[in-house]
Amino acid sequence: MNYEIYDLGNIKLLSGEIIKSAKLAYKTYGSLNSNGDNVVLLPTFYTGTHKRNEGFFGPGRAIDPNKHFIVSINMFGNGLSSSPNNTPSPHDGPRFPLVTLWDNVACQHKLLTERLGVNVIALVAGWSMAGCQAYQWGAQFPDIVKTILPFCSSAKTSHHNLVFLEEVKSALCADQNWNEGNYVLPPVKGLKAFARIYAEWAFSKTFYREEEYKKLGFNTIEDLLVNWENDHVENWDANNLLAKIATWKANDISFGPHYKNDLKKALRTISAQTILIPCTQDQYFRPEDNFFE
Repeated sequence: MNYEIYDLGNIKLLSGEIIKSAKLAYKTYGSLNSNGDNVVLLPTFYTGTHKRNEGFFGPGRAIDPNKHFIVSINMFGNGLSSSPNNTPSPHDGPRFPLVTLWDNVACQHKLLTERLGVNVIALVAGWSMAGCQAYQWGAQFPDIVKTILPFCSSAKTSHHNLVFLEEVKSALCADQNWNEGNYVLPPVKGLKAFARIYAEWAFSKTFYREEEYKKLGFNTIEDLLVNWENDHVENWDANNLLAKIATWKANDISFGPHYKNDLKKALRTISAQTILIPCTQDQYFRPEDNFFE
């Protein structure tokens, strides 16, 4: 096992439900300096893990383990932290409750402060759902976060984004083996359909028109699609994917006791220096939504 586990005990979610013996999987790189001010937090994205986060840093790069104490925390539902596939009854499989980004960040805060001795975070950075968590950190714990860098993400999931999430969810659940999430055999056809739809959204029209996929080692579009199918079938549990979709759909930094659905108030409360990187070719998190926020 190339990561560590932090046992949270029983956690009460915003919904009021309790996950017993909850856990966070995480990995650290580098060391905390004497001032305790070199912490870089990297949450995980939708199909991300701490391992996949390793592409965002390295020696001599902007985020450097020789300079920074990098903490990469796996989001609930990704199969390493508490998820439908590893949580015992009564919250196993499709019975896994909604875990919001508020819940994720509250537990990440506990890990950082109680296990790792972190009191100040120099930077929270991330792409896609990880960037949404960067926003969440800035709003939920403004006193300890110095900088956030969300790229291709949003403070609240847009209506357009919700439609995409319902699209891939429907494709997955249409599999004859789905059985409302109580499957005996993995819904392979559903996972493959999920992957093919996701591949269309994950890359831009320009990416396909200009055959950029060839730079990734794929000779044809079909080669890329099969690669995505294999990744989803081999690496992702269907209930885990749907649990994270529920989290993604509920993304709204004003959700919770602090701001009571007042998004403007939540955004104004972020005191961290904010480096926002939208992408004109991203199809989930549109720049127009960032301008609106």
